[in-house]
Amino acid sequence: MDLLRTKSVETSISDTDDPGYQLKRKLTALDLTVFGIGVIIGAGIFTLTGKAASQFAGPGVVFSFVLAAVCCGLAALCYAEFASTIPVSGSAYTFSYAALGELIAWIIGWDLVLELMLGASVVAQGWSTYAVTFLDEIGLGWPDAIGPADTEHFFWGHVNVLALLLVLLLTALIAIGIKESLRVNLVLVGVKLFIVLFVIVAGLFYIHGANYDPFIPPRSDPVDTGGLAQPLVQWAFGLQPQTYGVLGIVSGASVVFFAYIGFDVVATTAEEAKNPQRDLPRGIIASLTICTVLYVAVALVVTGMVRYDKIDTEAALASAFKDVGRDGFATLIAAGAVAGLTTVVMTLMIGATRVLFAMSRDALLPPGFGHTNSRTGTPVMITLTIGGLVALVAGFTPIGKLEEMVNIGTLSAFALVSAAVPVLRRTRPDLERSFRVPLSPVLPILAALVCVYLMANLSLETWLRFLIWMALGFGLYFGYGYRKSRLATEAGAATVSP
Repeated sequence: MDLLRTKSVETSISDTDDPGYQLKRKLTALDLTVFGIGVIIGAGIFTLTGKAASQFAGPGVVFSFVLAAVCCGLAALCYAEFASTIPVSGSAYTFSYAALGELIAWIIGWDLVLELMLGASVVAQGWSTYAVTFLDEIGLGWPDAIGPADTEHFFWGHVNVLALLLVLLLTALIAIGIKESLRVNLVLVGVKLFIVLFVIVAGLFYIHGANYDPFIPPRSDPVDTGGLAQPLVQWAFGLQPQTYGVLGIVSGASVVFFAYIGFDVVATTAEEAKNPQRDLPRGIIASLTICTVLYVAVALVVTGMVRYDKIDTEAALASAFKDVGRDGFATLIAAGAVAGLTTVVMTLMIGATRVLFAMSRDALLPPGFGHTNSRTGTPVMITLTIGGLVALVAGFTPIGKLEEMVNIGTLSAFALVSAAVPVLRRTRPDLERSFRVPLSPVLPILAALVCVYLMANLSLETWLRFLIWMALGFGLYFGYGYRKSRLATEAGAATVSP
């Protein structure tokens, strides 16, 4: 039984010939790159740039983006190797299933569902805020009673109608088909990239060199992050996360790291890529590289337009143009944010459906749950379930600090995939790898350690919620998946066979 649970490359139901559990191969390297850009460029470039510059790094936030990109790049290399080796749907869930066995795969799949579903809810809330801003700018307005809620506490009785409608519309679009969804995504990504490039080009005319002096502001007071790592770091090195100075750049990287979350969602569509061994690594790495260049350029423009300690941390880009008397530009940017965040919500929802699809196909969840529609080629039941849950959270509950739950789910997935690269190389050296992480096992281990450190910087409250979520997952696994999974069924058949 235990042996069967680790031999998942050979025996995974992901290799089934049942047409009811097969996705259609329609996506090219361009589709995957656009897919990645669509989810990476979102709330991060519109909000985190200002927050990190104002509170941590000043104009040196550009180095924070580069440092965060390097950390993500390490994880991206590991994802690219796995995606080119095991090109099936499910992302880190499938990769972990192949390398580390069923239980670890369940853990990471459960984490990914948390990351993607809650992430979609958080961004839908952010989308509604920008939508209200845009409607106000053009003179239409939106009733406060059915708009975004200005509170961090859960409550019932207030409905964010805009966020609810967005999620329901995208759910219908995703259920129609992956290629149709990506056509809409392509248009919206084009709008978003136009707005980002507009900010860069138009902002160049309003840069004041004095705002870059000093480029790395002097060290100020330490910042209490409330994370698990802070007491350990302070005890070992006498250091704390800093406002400004070189250490402020590092602290800023911990903030803007989450602006890159999303490139891993590309890997969830592995089974729908026409040539996954070639196109998946290209799509993952290209989308991460393009977004890094854009992030650095925007950070330079914003900190050049407005002095770092005067930046609006909630809407840095739009406010920067208002500060220089260009309200019309601010309206255009708000419209771009609406389009940009739409693609993020859609991509995260697609990723969540593909992870649950893979788990259902492996019978860790009821197999009928993941059956694909013969006409659309998509798992409609899973799509409707994900859409309903995301709509419920986005429409009825303010997110507040729960957005950190997205971070801890993502980082745990990154750490597991990174650690699994040298494991799979050792246990399955015979597998064909069209892309290989250089300097293995050093780089994969380094990537895993960086992710674990960033997880430790998250608050104790986030860790408590995460442990509760994991307890629910273990209850579901041992109550159903462990006994009903394909590997368990095969083990039982092997036991009774002559």
